[in-house]
Amino acid sequence: MAASAAHDSAVRRIVIENCAIATVDANDTEYASGHIVVAGNRIESIGAGRAPENLDHVVRRIDGTGHLVTPGLVNTHHHFYQWITRGLATDHNLFNWLVALYPTWARIDEQMAYTAAQGSLAMMARGGVTTAMDHHYVYPRGSGDLSGAIIRAASEMGVRFTLARGSMDRSEKDGGLPPDFAVETTEGALIATEETVKKHHDHSFDAMTQIAVAPCSPFSISTELLRQGAELGRRLGVRMHTHGSETVEEEQFCKELFGMGPTDYFESTGFLGEDVWMAHSVHMNDSDIAAFARTKTGVAHCPSSNARLAAGIARVPDMLAAGVPVGLGVDGTASNESGELHTELRNALLINRLNPVHRERALNARQALRLGTYGGAQVLGRADSIGSLEVGKCADLVMWNLSTLAHSSIADPVIALVFGAAAPVTLSLVNGKQIVENNRLLFADEDAIAVSTREEAQRLARITAQA
Repeated sequence: MAASAAHDSAVRRIVIENCAIATVDANDTEYASGHIVVAGNRIESIGAGRAPENLDHVVRRIDGTGHLVTPGLVNTHHHFYQWITRGLATDHNLFNWLVALYPTWARIDEQMAYTAAQGSLAMMARGGVTTAMDHHYVYPRGSGDLSGAIIRAASEMGVRFTLARGSMDRSEKDGGLPPDFAVETTEGALIATEETVKKHHDHSFDAMTQIAVAPCSPFSISTELLRQGAELGRRLGVRMHTHGSETVEEEQFCKELFGMGPTDYFESTGFLGEDVWMAHSVHMNDSDIAAFARTKTGVAHCPSSNARLAAGIARVPDMLAAGVPVGLGVDGTASNESGELHTELRNALLINRLNPVHRERALNARQALRLGTYGGAQVLGRADSIGSLEVGKCADLVMWNLSTLAHSSIADPVIALVFGAAAPVTLSLVNGKQIVENNRLLFADEDAIAVSTREEAQRLARITAQA
């Protein structure tokens, strides 16, 4: 597999060698001891043994002994703002949890959104995430430029980023769950979403910022917003995202209000397709899975959040067998307080093995790693540029330290990474640029972020209590 991509010889190179490598390519190619050469922002070569000695413009040569190198992790569902409302409503199901927290969320402002995004991004980036995603759907009137604040936080952190510009227009008075002051008008939401796409979306191969059209969920949006959102996304050539089939209560809500289950409802509005991915998809029957497979609709699987809210166990093995693209998501940190994606590799594997149909055959370590890397890239529509370690792809990679006590006696490095304790990140590259070294962020002060997020959480709590 060792090969060389066409690059200007003056491009600065980083060489990593003596490491185990899991490429997560189509053949699941692995090297017990191999090398990777990064030239600029692309992977130039990868293969067994040491890298060539006569490379020009090598600015850094890294000894990866005791490490596993994988593609960077790709997060496919999150709500960054929830970082400042963690630890609340801890014994609620989804609907009761939303009712309890919407009055607080509806009072966020630009500074809160920026600070919470810093916290969410920092936790993921230091744990191996190189591509992050945020589904932000709460836009209180007069709260400032929330989308711009979130995008700015991601840019400063150095991660590749997709903002799913969310929206809600069905409030309590219309039979929805959000309070009346927490929603936008249908027209206003569509206009703001289009403006966000035109201002921030980058269509290029190595884009660092992309935007998706993302009405929130069936119980907080009108049918018209969903239908027009699908039309808007396709007119602008961007992807679409929403929540779907998360709980039995949602299924009942859809049947009572629309006369059909969530999947049929989404399809009736144009919100299924290869340019769509759905968060959760827990309660899917055979017909639902077949519809997702037929339309190539993707799924963001969020095992910890599903467990936290007692939503159920998604049929991930059945989805994969049917050809449904599946990635992993942290989900908001009000329903997954750890805020980490690398622990979701393990949780996805273990929770899916609780399914009485598949049991120990549900997922293995390499399938779990694929969900967190290439699967996520598929779901975000970026499998041509990220998600696997291949020549010509963007240099988004992570070097995991498996020489510590926690992993030292596990011979298979992929099993050590997935089954073992969370592995320290020695190095993380995004677009060829290092953002983590020895488990610490290079472009953010974690201690300062801890202070500011605590302060903003306390300020939000005070504002909510006064209201």
